[in-house]
Amino acid sequence: MSNIHITSARPFSARHWRLAAIILFVIAWALIVNVPVAKAIGSQKNPQSGAVGLEGTVPSPPPTQAATITVPGNGQTFKVTPTTVSGLCKTGLLVKVFSNNIFVGSAICANGSYSMQVDLFSGRNDLVARVYDSLDQAGPDSNLVSITYADTQFTAFGVRVSLSSIFAQLGADPGKVLDWPIILSGGVGPYALSVDWGDGTAASLQSESFPGNISIKHTYKSAGIYRVIVKVTDAKGNVAFLQLVGVANGKVSQSSITGGAAGSSSGTGVTNGTSTIIWWPMLLLLPLIFSSFWLGRRHELFAIRKQLERSRGDVQY
Repeated sequence: MSNIHITSARPFSARHWRLAAIILFVIAWALIVNVPVAKAIGSQKNPQSGAVGLEGTVPSPPPTQAATITVPGNGQTFKVTPTTVSGLCKTGLLVKVFSNNIFVGSAICANGSYSMQVDLFSGRNDLVARVYDSLDQAGPDSNLVSITYADTQFTAFGVRVSLSSIFAQLGADPGKVLDWPIILSGGVGPYALSVDWGDGTAASLQSESFPGNISIKHTYKSAGIYRVIVKVTDAKGNVAFLQLVGVANGKVSQSSITGGAAGSSSGTGVTNGTSTIIWWPMLLLLPLIFSSFWLGRRHELFAIRKQLERSRGDVQY
């Protein structure tokens, strides 16, 4: 009577090696397919066509460092408008200037300073600058500067023409229409508006018959931060100005940076998220995948050989 004893294979069998290779392949494939790489964070308009991504807000404390107003000096009197308001601030923040608690202009802080042209109200103007972060959180108020505008064109017929907006900064994707609501008040109609969008294109012109809520529109061709100057002239020849910050979303190239602290266009930090394909994980894991298959095959042959040797040795006649 013969007894044949066949022992089982080693715990880590050829099947296990193949399974390990398959798992490595799946991991590598998961890593290389549409891995989102965040280039930077900025003012964007989401969702964007042809893109898949996640949108969220990361809480952060509001700015703690106040801007300053160094120009004009406290107590000055002006006979013309607009006038330059400039000072120091933290780079990258949006600076809004208020006169008598009414928004009169904005600019991006670049290289630690800002400068803008603001329109003045007839009589006393109490100027305050305030910084805002990307979440529109306000920082402390600047020093208060009180100046006087001696309006030589002021008449008793109505209120002097003025411009304002609920948006100090507004953006859109390049190639998409930027629609900006503006508040036109005072003066005598009809009104002639001109808008310099800060991108080197000709100023846009439009006519308005009556004061109220109006809309100005523009399409930027390339990403950047641009100084927008809105000017209105009423039927009496009175003029009002408003400086704003226009944003074209996307990665900013050097060519789209056309200014800095003077309040002109500045491409500081306006970018969007993009996706790219990363191949290096597959390249690193390929040797491991092939090694797993090779080791699995070697282990299988070794196991079969050992089984045959044990089988021959255990045969008894």
